[in-house]
Parts: sequence; structure tokens; C-alpha cells
Amino acid sequence: MRFVTLDTPKPISKIGLGTWQFGSKEWGYGPDYERRAADIVRRALDLGVTLFDTAELYGFGRSERILGAALGDEREKVVVASKVFPVLPVAPVVQQRAVASAARLGVGSIDLYQVHQPNPVVADTTTMRGMRALQDVGLVGEVGVSNYNLRRWRFAEAALGRRVLSNQVRYSMIDRGPEEELIPYAEQAGRIVIAYSPLAQGFLSGRYDASTPPPTGAVRRANPYFLPENLKRAAALIATLREVADAHDATPSQIALAYVLHYPNVVAIPGASSVEQMERNAAAAEIDLTDDEYAALATAARQFQPVTGLAALPRLIRARARK
Repeated sequence: MRFVTLDTPKPISKIGLGTWQFGSKEWGYGPDYERRAADIVRRALDLGVTLFDTAELYGFGRSERILGAALGDEREKVVVASKVFPVLPVAPVVQQRAVASAARLGVGSIDLYQVHQPNPVVADTTTMRGMRALQDVGLVGEVGVSNYNLRRWRFAEAALGRRVLSNQVRYSMIDRGPEEELIPYAEQAGRIVIAYSPLAQGFLSGRYDASTPPPTGAVRRANPYFLPENLKRAAALIATLREVADAHDATPSQIALAYVLHYPNVVAIPGASSVEQMERNAAAAEIDLTDDEYAALATAARQFQPVTGLAALPRLIRARARK
């Protein structure tokens, strides 16, 4: 495993484990999943993974409970990250929610506590006052944000009066917005971009095409990337992923992760539905793309023009009606 070269109390692995699916029915959660989740977490620990990300919103607290139980005595050795959902993120509410998350996780301190979304009405001034109080009493180690643009990330940091270590954002080969401002800022300021959905919810795995769509599921049904037209349009991109993967004896998913990890201050938190998938994800941290390979992937990604936004809405409605 490789790690981010930053001054943090605990090392942060380049590949972490995202646990949105732990306890979440939209990802197929069932009564037997807690045992499978524990196996995945134990294997991640064996492989050197130190970053485990969850949120109070995931499964309405079930993800935090499952993750905390799965980590067991290892909780104090790794970076446990959670997120507050900012319905009313004033200082007292932020402090109350952190106490509840720490209890569900079974930790005395949350290593990285993040604001899940920017609130359009409540200023970060009061949110960060609550975060600062949590740091002062030792209940929170580092503070992070999620889905923030650069201007708001920097404002949040000014409001906190300390570093806001990370910004967790959607980042993959086909969601490259963070490359414009967020990643350069992280490298310049010694911060971290945490990439969620680094495989675009499996779109970049190479398992799906227009004739073989993914199985039904609430999350992917709402994702326009999985429309048959977009799966067809992605054929050239997936072919490039396969070509580079063959050169490294790897899978398309591993190459897609290696693309994201190309930047030194980026870490990725793909989910894993099995021990084998966890092993493949962790191995991606060891892949070094050549300059030519990275350029070929970037070019293929730019040439992929999916149907998204309002243009995709009628197609999504028709696709749902057929389920």
C-alpha cells in the first residue's frame, strides 16, 4: 500500500474503503451483509488500508455501527472518517451529531469529521465554530468538507482558523472537474482530495455495455451514465482501459483507479461488495502508469461525450418505466 506524504497523526492510504453500501438498502443491504462487511474490513486492514469513510446518512447510522464493529480493536490504529449531514449545521447541532456518530462508531475521537454537503443557507462560519469546539475537546482530529468548490473550501478553512484537511468530491476519469482547481490547490497547500465514486459506480469496470446493463438497483437507475446510449458511447473509452490494463496484467477498474491516484494528493475510497473486490482495489495503488498511458486514458476520457442533465431525463424516466 502507498500513502499520502503529508503530516498527519496517522498515515492515510492512497486507497481507502468507502462504506456507503454498509447497511444501505439502495445497495442491496440484507440481514447477512454485516458478516460480509466484517470480512471486507478485515481484509482491507490486512492489505494496509488505513482510511475508512462513512457518514451518519449512510443507512441512517447503520453504516457507522457496522464499520465500528468490524474494525473492533483496530479502530484506534486507522483513520476513521465520518460526515455530518448539514440539515441545520449550526455549531450546537454539529457538536451533537459528532457525539452521536462517535458513539455509533465506538471511538473516542473521529479522526476526520467532514461536512457532507455545503448548506446553501447556513454559512460555514457557524458550522466551523462547532468543528473547532469539537477539535478543542479532542472529539475530532482533522476537519474536512465534501462537495465544496474551491472558494467555499478556502472560506471554510478561514472560518475554522485551522487547516481543513480534505475535500471529498466525485472524481473519476469521466468526472474530471476536480482537476481544474481542487487538485492543484491540494498539492499547493498540502491538503487532500478524497475521490468518491472513482469508478463512476462501476461504469468504468468494463463489466457493462449496451447489451449487458448492470443489475437493477436504486443508485444506478438514477445514474444517467448507465443509459444504454451512454454505455454504447463508452465503448472506445472502455477499450482503452482494457488495452492499458492488459499491459499491466490488471483489470479496467484497477487502471481507472490508477488514473485517479496519479496525483500525489488524491486518495480514492471505492466501495467493495466482496473481499476479492477489496483486494483488487488495494492492488491498484501499486500501479504506475507511464506518461503515454496516462495521456491515452485522458484523451479517451475527454472524447467520451455522455448524455447527461436535462437531456438524459426523458431516457431515465423511460428506463424506470420498463423496470
